[in-house]
Amino acid sequence: MENWDEVRTAFQVARLGTVSGAAEVLGVHHATVIRHIDSLEGRLGVKLFQRHARGYTATDAGKDLLQVAQVTADQLEQLSGRLHGHGAQVTGELVITSLEILSPLIAPVLAEFQREHRDVMVKLITDARVFRLEYGEAHVAIRAGRKPEDPDNIVQPLYIQKMAFFGTPEYLDTHGPIEIGGDYAGHRIVGSTLDEPRAPFNIWMQENMPAERVVYRASDIRGAGDAVVAGVGAGLLPVWWADKYPGVVRLCDPIDAWSSRIWLITHVDLHRTAKVQSFTGSLKAAAKAWP
Repeated sequence: MENWDEVRTAFQVARLGTVSGAAEVLGVHHATVIRHIDSLEGRLGVKLFQRHARGYTATDAGKDLLQVAQVTADQLEQLSGRLHGHGAQVTGELVITSLEILSPLIAPVLAEFQREHRDVMVKLITDARVFRLEYGEAHVAIRAGRKPEDPDNIVQPLYIQKMAFFGTPEYLDTHGPIEIGGDYAGHRIVGSTLDEPRAPFNIWMQENMPAERVVYRASDIRGAGDAVVAGVGAGLLPVWWADKYPGVVRLCDPIDAWSSRIWLITHVDLHRTAKVQSFTGSLKAAAKAWP
């Protein structure tokens, strides 16, 4: 009984008798309702509903749950009345999960956000793991790649991260610019260690760059960037990141095949809270100026 969201879902199904009715009241996708019921029944080891063509009918165990949940719902409604107005305050903890490489872009936004909202404690988590917004692991997620399709999340386009080949001025003097579509003869390339890359630029590199040209491999963009700055060779780096380093120069223009789409993700239950709306509004405004 640790997850109130599942209990609340079961309460609405028992009260209304249908998955679609509960989904509408709760403002979630019907698949979420079914998942919550299955999870709760599995955890309790008992069937709460009989499924039939007309909907769901509570079993004796389900009726017991309905009685307890009704009392709890009434108590929460009373508490909501006493706390009226607190939801409009921008306070407490704000947890954001993001790609590590985007931290230099996000940190200034968070700094300005905290200057405007002194009572907010920010937690920025940069981890390869996909954090579960539906279980409260983060308020906001910033992810790259294909558009996420979880029906419980609100997904908005945030930024298109452009990439280009960069190298040191000395590298450019010695090896010249990079001509896309050639054989890249005479170039020394910094690549990725990944055998099955997901990022568009790494996929392009795997499909188009001759293996003999890749003289150095790094497991992430930051490591590749360090190698480029050190003069190891030329590497595909984010345009915004490389432009911050005076020790590197662009060796070609970006092409669409290297670009990564960045998505801003919030859970439907928290999307319209003052804290989340305030931060995501600031982030989207700042992203419009990112190179």
